[in-house]
Amino acid sequence: MEEKKITSTIRLRMSAKDAHYGGNLVDGAHMVHLFGDVATELLIKADGDEGLFVAYDSVELLAPVYAGDFIEAYGEITKFGNSSRKMKFEARKVVTTRPDISESAADFLEEPVIVAKATGTCVMPKASKRI
Repeated sequence: MEEKKITSTIRLRMSAKDAHYGGNLVDGAHMVHLFGDVATELLIKADGDEGLFVAYDSVELLAPVYAGDFIEAYGEITKFGNSSRKMKFEARKVVTTRPDISESAADFLEEPVIVAKATGTCVMPKASKRI
């Protein structure tokens, strides 16, 4: 049986409350939080339930993210086990702030910047699976 490709993408703006360090820098853990939200949507699409995230196999923080940046978090299920779901994630900066121009200046990036990548495993308890 051929498995269909299941993906999810969310896009949101990092706010001043997301900034954790000086210079309005957003901590990398926030990208991991976004990956968790993407994983939840993937499980709902695949199985009709939120399931459980059990482990990250790898997390790479590749570029800085600042308050005001727009981040697109993408994920896909790469392998279906009996109850496990292997996933991969990528966070991309699609809009970047331009404080060098003014406090409200920003650029839409023609080529998004990959700011984080991860892989992980979720499980779908058989009793919770609806699809």
